[in-house]
Amino acid sequence: MTIWDAHIHLSGVPGDAPEARLERLLEYADRLGIERVCVFMGMKWSYAPSPDDLRQQNDEVWRAIRHFPERAFGFVYLNPNHLAASLAELDRCVRDGPMVGVKLWVARRCHEPVLDPLVRRAAELKAVVLQHTYLKATGNLPGESTPTDLAQLAARHPDASFIAAHTGADWELGIRALRDTPNVSVELCGFDPTAGVTEMAVREVGAARVLYGSDAGGRSFASQLAKVLGAQISAADKQLILRDNLKRLLTPILQTKGIRI
Repeated sequence: MTIWDAHIHLSGVPGDAPEARLERLLEYADRLGIERVCVFMGMKWSYAPSPDDLRQQNDEVWRAIRHFPERAFGFVYLNPNHLAASLAELDRCVRDGPMVGVKLWVARRCHEPVLDPLVRRAAELKAVVLQHTYLKATGNLPGESTPTDLAQLAARHPDASFIAAHTGADWELGIRALRDTPNVSVELCGFDPTAGVTEMAVREVGAARVLYGSDAGGRSFASQLAKVLGAQISAADKQLILRDNLKRLLTPILQTKGIRI
């Protein structure tokens, strides 16, 4: 099967330069037949990046994907607490640069209206928005979003496309929270490869709204692929999850940019 990974980082692997780290990650990806990857956030993360930090991290991703244009897509990292700077980064990296999506992490809970201008601009540019979502037994970080937060944001922006990164990690609750929000795809990355997660996602939201991602190098490609390859679903549904759904989400902006896939 052809595999595209919706979620990797320039972390968890050695390398003094962004391109060296991505090269190492692609070496691991090659062992498992992963054709393309989506990359976001730089070599040193911060929960609430300043405008200068955002620019540096996005520059590192830009530098990495420039070395592997046939293998890697870049997503621009934004912080809604710095709205003007984030809108400028969105234009710099997506409108005027090579990136094709938006990454939002834990700076601000995503149900808040301050995110609306970012989402509207992303939709205008046809960029998919990947939002970190978590439900932690120990309590979320102050700005950390839940799947319910994302459902609220997505309902306000039906013309935008969203990816629920980690699907809350507490996936039984996360899948249910996003079940009735058709413009959100649930992503399988990051949490332990528990039996049944992919089957439940397919049953509750349909195979066309489920995405494979790894969260490498924080997680291994193999353990996350096991969630899909070991699932009791059809081969056709596995191919949707492993590549076709992500390809469909990215096709509008890739066509706009003249990127052939």
